[in-house]
Amino acid sequence: MMIVSDTSPINYLILINHINLLPELFDQIVIPQAVYHELSDTSAPSPVQTWIATPPNWLKIKPVNQPSDAIVDLLDPGERAAILLAQELNADLILLDDMKARRAATEKGITISGTLGILDRAATLELIDLPVAVQCLQNTSFWASESLFQKLLDKHS
Repeated sequence: MMIVSDTSPINYLILINHINLLPELFDQIVIPQAVYHELSDTSAPSPVQTWIATPPNWLKIKPVNQPSDAIVDLLDPGERAAILLAQELNADLILLDDMKARRAATEKGITISGTLGILDRAATLELIDLPVAVQCLQNTSFWASESLFQKLLDKHS
């Protein structure tokens, strides 16, 4: 399975100590160079910078060779690069949290998931304590509506 990720899901999974879910759920993740730069930027949280300084074997960093287009031109560099790379690699799934980026990926026919989708899959496989993971996520700068968090919790209660 070819999985491409944007910055956000990796960032938040590191912050809530669940980055190990990515290789457990997907074996390998591919990120574009732009996402690598965002994760290692001095504005990224310190744990994220530390983690990406020595990327694990299951994380592959690839350049994007696909030309940009009007649909993705309005997105942030990491989101734009992730969508273009997913398109270029004919990825099975892209991990994105930003709503505009999710819409753009959907318009291109790319299947999407995000941080909450990863937690949902992990909870289904009983890999995590979902209420604890959700609470940890809510203690970060991650934003989702309270009803979305509740819907996820209700699904697994």
